[in-house]
Amino acid sequence: MEIGRWKNLFAGAIAMLLVAGSTIGAGRVLANDTSVKVATPKEDEVIRVAFAGDIMLDKSVGVQIGRNGVDYPFLKTAAFLKQADLTIGNLETSVSTRGQAQQKEYTYRSKPQTLQGLVNAGFDVVNLANNHSLDYGMDALFDTMEHLKKYQLGYVGGGKNEAEAFAPYIRTIKGKRVAVIGLSHVLPNRQWFAGKNKPGLAHAYSYEPMLSYVKKAVAQSDITIAVMHWNLEYKDYPEPYAREVARKLIDSGVDAVLGSHSHSVMGVEYYKNVPIYYSVGNFVFTTSYNPKGREAMMVELTFGEKDTTSKVIPVKIANGQPAPMDAANRKKMIDKLNELSYQVTFDETGQAAQHAEKKIVSKP
Repeated sequence: MEIGRWKNLFAGAIAMLLVAGSTIGAGRVLANDTSVKVATPKEDEVIRVAFAGDIMLDKSVGVQIGRNGVDYPFLKTAAFLKQADLTIGNLETSVSTRGQAQQKEYTYRSKPQTLQGLVNAGFDVVNLANNHSLDYGMDALFDTMEHLKKYQLGYVGGGKNEAEAFAPYIRTIKGKRVAVIGLSHVLPNRQWFAGKNKPGLAHAYSYEPMLSYVKKAVAQSDITIAVMHWNLEYKDYPEPYAREVARKLIDSGVDAVLGSHSHSVMGVEYYKNVPIYYSVGNFVFTTSYNPKGREAMMVELTFGEKDTTSKVIPVKIANGQPAPMDAANRKKMIDKLNELSYQVTFDETGQAAQHAEKKIVSKP
């Protein structure tokens, strides 16, 4: 009788564990965590993606890092960046100790160890398709990619040939395959373009081969995010081509378009229920002579089973360090964003809501 009772108890315990295991599903469990965390259905149903703009770890920012450590630029924003399931940024610099500066006004080359700051802040993948990744030539670009691999940071937008440059970064999150692609429309010249047998960056100056690669990424994933480096610097409105490119991307299956490069915050619009952030402004950058360059925003996208929502977190940048704005400045930024945006408004918390009212989002 006693042995039979313990067998029954043991069988019951096993059954309970099996039920618990089926409930845990795709919830995260840390390897060194002895407790079992059961994710609620609501947590399992959504995927949160964080996006921050231009990150440059050279010049005065590099000086601050030398004085205060690699975490300095992200001390006031890491809490937000780490809470996302996937965190994306635009790496606006080469990362190398080699190469010669190109013939251009501004050239950036950051020390490899500065990448540890991105890792510590929660970044998962960065875009290389921009106008600074080749500031010190191809060898420095190759070094950048190798250093990113060493620090286990994903990258998009650059490669040893066209296929690599346009290839998506894909990660499975809560059972969904999430793809990120990186593209630029502000490269200095055609020598920066990746070719079939030529290293370089993924460009958006023509719809082909861009859209063919985009459609391949869409076919491989459940959610596809396009990171765009485009538009003119310090402007409030996107260029007409940017609106056209965004629509082409969405018509090809992209689920969100996230923009950078302008060093200013631009308006937002939705097309076919897909958010388009034309520019979120700077993030970690040298102090700008233009006040627009000292104001920016982080974005949180929440992908549910049926819809996508988005939220902005306005930041002020000082000495290469972004920090969430105080209430008064946050209100000013959100009011400005509402003036610039089309068919979308942001409430006082930064949450976006679509509506039918039409607003101008391109230059008058």
